[in-house]
Amino acid sequence: MRNNKYITPEEEKKLSREVYPLPDFIDEALQEDGVERLYMSRPAYQKNDYIGWIGRARTEKTLIKRLEQMLEELKDGDKYMKMRYGPGT
Repeated sequence: MRNNKYITPEEEKKLSREVYPLPDFIDEALQEDGVERLYMSRPAYQKNDYIGWIGRARTEKTLIKRLEQMLEELKDGDKYMKMRYGPGT
């Protein structure tokens, strides 16, 4: 059973750690913000890392802050976890 509909079985085989289950609220946020396609275009490790990072938040405030950061980074397209990302990096 696959835990994350955005990570293909081929991508999952290449990951060295477990694939985090995709919470419904993150899936809904990706769709509502119109960044589902942008999320899909990221490497599997980034998709998985975002889910794990957001899921490890200890407070709702932190969870929301991390979710918003992920959505903004996807929209901007030039960052991953506040690090430069994209062509030429």
